[in-house]
Amino acid sequence: MESAKLILDPAFEIGPVERRLFGSFVEHMGRSVYTGVYEPGHPEAGESGLRRDVIELAREMGVTVVRYPGGNFVSNYNWEDGVGPADERPTRLDLAWRQIETNAFGLGEFMSWAGELPAEPMMAVNLGTRGIREACDLIEYANHPRGTRWSDLRVEHGRREPYDLRLWCLGNEMDGPWQVGGKTAEEYGRLAAETAKAMRRVDPRVELVACGSSNSGMPTFASWEATVLGHCLEHVDYISLHAYYDPAAGDRASYLASAVEMDAHIDAVVATADHVAAKLGSRKRLRLSFDEWNVWSQSLFGGEASLEWAEAPRIIEEDYDVTAAVVVGSLLITLLNHADRVGIACQAQLANVIAPIRTEPGGPAWRQTIFHPFALTAAHARGRVLRVEVASPTFPTERFGEVAVLAAAATHDDDRGELTVFAANRSERPLPLEIDLRGLPGFTDARHVVVADEDAGARNSEETPNRVVPRALDGVVLGGDRLSAVLPPTSFNVVRLARGQAVRRGL
Repeated sequence: MESAKLILDPAFEIGPVERRLFGSFVEHMGRSVYTGVYEPGHPEAGESGLRRDVIELAREMGVTVVRYPGGNFVSNYNWEDGVGPADERPTRLDLAWRQIETNAFGLGEFMSWAGELPAEPMMAVNLGTRGIREACDLIEYANHPRGTRWSDLRVEHGRREPYDLRLWCLGNEMDGPWQVGGKTAEEYGRLAAETAKAMRRVDPRVELVACGSSNSGMPTFASWEATVLGHCLEHVDYISLHAYYDPAAGDRASYLASAVEMDAHIDAVVATADHVAAKLGSRKRLRLSFDEWNVWSQSLFGGEASLEWAEAPRIIEEDYDVTAAVVVGSLLITLLNHADRVGIACQAQLANVIAPIRTEPGGPAWRQTIFHPFALTAAHARGRVLRVEVASPTFPTERFGEVAVLAAAATHDDDRGELTVFAANRSERPLPLEIDLRGLPGFTDARHVVVADEDAGARNSEETPNRVVPRALDGVVLGGDRLSAVLPPTSFNVVRLARGQAVRRGL
């Protein structure tokens, strides 16, 4: 049986574990909002209409940031429609997803929901059909104390203190031909720069995210980033990356190796941003916001033109299996391994729409398989991300050639006396693993938890919500400067080591 080996040393680290890596996304799309996070009259909803069962699951999942309200939705959205008395809000056509939007859920409801988690809001402004003036009006409404038209309107709406929104996206996927009000790179770069400067005049404390390419397969990928950042590099804090990994688009082996594509995507954007900085004579090392990522059978979706006008329809409600959980786990591993440059990441979306949490109207909420690698990583990735040296057998893929069976990341929290290894076995066979701990002596306790099933196609459902759950494994051996364990076939694994009894916390 082929085996894998990791070498860890605290002298070689990538950077701190960014808590913003464990973000999510709530868009006015399908049932993400309505009958997802918000359902007045549900047994779990109070007077606010917010589903408590979904809030509890989002807390368990460890969500730290939530992007809102889109997504494609934002490029045709009037934020004013979602504030004030709910019974006075207009019903509109959402051109992004061909939905009837009641605007019953808006800024105030979202901020109440985010406060319940709690999670940091990440707000997007409409730079498709609107522009600088409307973005400044929104930030004035949200963040200015009082004494102006928009801040006084917020007070009139029952919110005396500012929302103090710090994190803002300057539009969404503005390069996409599907985007309402899409732009060329030159048009968007200039607009992003001027919007950033104006928003900072209203509130200089904000952090701003410019739109990168919609995905790395766009014909203008990298040239879009270069042109946009040529205009706005000095005015923004992040550039966005979006990617979905499709189980229906090719061979299973390439799907399991999706993290190879994410890794190359990140490296390409880092190289482009650094090239622009060098060209401009800037010392700025721009950070990345991977604020849309997930597994999605996108090739099976007919696009917005295939949809009928409806209110909160069931669209792209993917049922995830164990293989999807392993892919999601490997993507989280890649994000950790780029913690020096990726400062924000948001899995899309939180509820129902390609989501880790599923709900039924008037009924239960449950965890999909992909919930578990996210929750485990958010809970146990602490301290500093170590640089991992991996020796692993490989497997052939159509898209990427030979790929390592093992994907791994490690975090070290010296203050808590804990070391955590996150490992995905992308093989259909068990994988013996040895971890070299010569640089990290003194650990006395170890635990191994796995997300796996004898059937890699196993799923959770309303009827069987706990078919796939994390479970503890025996067989981990810690002795001297070595740890050995066996990773089950097609599995996501968390191995935690501690000095004393610290590892017993929360496992």
